[in-house]
Amino acid sequence: MRFSKTCVPTLRETPSEAEAVSHKLLVRAGYIRQLASGLYIFMPLGWRVMERINAIIREEMALTGAQELLLPLLHPADIWQKTGRWSEIGDEMFRLKDRTGRDMCLGMTHEEIMTWLAAREIRSYRALPQIWYQIQTKLRDEARPKSGILRTREFIMKDSYSFDRDEAGLAQSYRLHEEAYHRIFRRCGLRFYQVESDPGMMGGATAHEFMAPSPAGEDEIALCASCGYSANVELAESVPPEVEFRDWPYEEVHTPGKRTVQEVSEFLGAPPAYFIKSLLYISGEGPLLVLLRGDQELQEKKLQRLVGPCRPARKDEVVEILGVEAGFIGPAGHDVRIVADEALREGVYISGANRTDYHVRGIRPGKDFTAEWTDLHIARSGDGCSRCGAALRVERAIEIGNIFKLGTKYSVPLKANYLDEDGREHPLVMGSYGIGPARIAAAAVEQNNDENGIVWPEEIAPFDVMLLPLQTGSAEVNRVSEEIYGELSGRGIDVFIDDRNERAGVKFKDADLIGIPLQVIVGEKGLRDGLVEIKTRRTGEKKTVKADAAVEEVTRMVRRTARAGHEPG
Repeated sequence: MRFSKTCVPTLRETPSEAEAVSHKLLVRAGYIRQLASGLYIFMPLGWRVMERINAIIREEMALTGAQELLLPLLHPADIWQKTGRWSEIGDEMFRLKDRTGRDMCLGMTHEEIMTWLAAREIRSYRALPQIWYQIQTKLRDEARPKSGILRTREFIMKDSYSFDRDEAGLAQSYRLHEEAYHRIFRRCGLRFYQVESDPGMMGGATAHEFMAPSPAGEDEIALCASCGYSANVELAESVPPEVEFRDWPYEEVHTPGKRTVQEVSEFLGAPPAYFIKSLLYISGEGPLLVLLRGDQELQEKKLQRLVGPCRPARKDEVVEILGVEAGFIGPAGHDVRIVADEALREGVYISGANRTDYHVRGIRPGKDFTAEWTDLHIARSGDGCSRCGAALRVERAIEIGNIFKLGTKYSVPLKANYLDEDGREHPLVMGSYGIGPARIAAAAVEQNNDENGIVWPEEIAPFDVMLLPLQTGSAEVNRVSEEIYGELSGRGIDVFIDDRNERAGVKFKDADLIGIPLQVIVGEKGLRDGLVEIKTRRTGEKKTVKADAAVEEVTRMVRRTARAGHEPG
């Protein structure tokens, strides 16, 4: 492909609205353009990257025995209503009516539609197992689109679905996807972790996410280098630092106008870890009091998994339900459900006294109050690992894929059943597995860049080689460049030739910004000695070779990196 015939609108200035490195570089290098908030156009180079990622996905999915198909983007509401998600999912779902007034939606995921299809096409145990997948557009009315193609309202996703006769079969399909995902992400040149995750709206008992570490990530993951424990902080368990408690007697203390843990801590001269933080929440089953150690924060996803959807109580609700102002709530004397974080089980604490301007010192769990004990706090770097006790570290990361053991969550309401050997009917046991190709591309840029631009991993770069004729007015430069271009292309190597009538400095800057792995530089000065230069974009290493040996050397280098991408890691 020729630069002069391709729309590659590179920019010298960084877009003012871009924050993430990948957003800045993908716009500057001409890979993407924004249509509206959360809506992006993939320009020719950007689409080539997406197609290369999708090719890797297709190759690795084929090794699992998966079959590719394509489902509609527009869905009738009644299928979603049968699983309950029509009402469970809020404003993120795009809803509309067709001309007959029938409720419809734009698919943000395809569990319902795949299960609907399986209910009609899978009859017998003999047809099992099945793995079906697609690479399809999804739409989600994201409230806060940001970071370029990392968080959008329209996105492309590879989603696959396994159908098995039992949990043992599901475990095998899950393992196949785990292995395939590891191969896919390695081939895409990413550093990543597989971590335990919250199934969320997908449902099911078990879920994992694949996370690419990056400061641009919106998720945080807790990692233990000692035992290998890894989990999204939404459910990561940890052991907060131990506290050497004081043996206070039980007594009320006057704390005029001091409401927050920090205010009372400073007033009484006691660290926040000595306090009980009391928070009133409202759930579908009524109010509940949530207790945390004063130096910890509540992970609401953990609470929601325990009690269902819930929200913090308003100040007027606190007074109405507990009879005390917020800021002076204590754990004792309330006729509501009490849920306490495990870190509070031992110790002697300070808490609200259940009357304005007073706190109690000398509160002992188990003696002065009782509660349901569970893990509720947010795991932090430096906390102890719940498995082995070693220190955890917390990193920001980009979610690039996820896998879920759905079980029969969808097959039961949609009557997706099969007949066993004895003619008995059973629900299909399902799994769901997603990958975001655009997130892979953005994560690759986040992890592979320098001060000059993008440094693409070899297998997902838009081209294998960028050919740079430096003096396009020179007949000899053009002749040698065209020969190299033709021979490399004839060997199946993708070449992008910068045939523009531009200064060498402009070509070098654009080549580094665009980030194609190898650059072949053809200039008059080198050709006087029959030489051309080959530059490796990642390392900046340069070598000069005979012009008539350039094709063989580039071919060797391209094939070497291609083989490295397939090696197990």
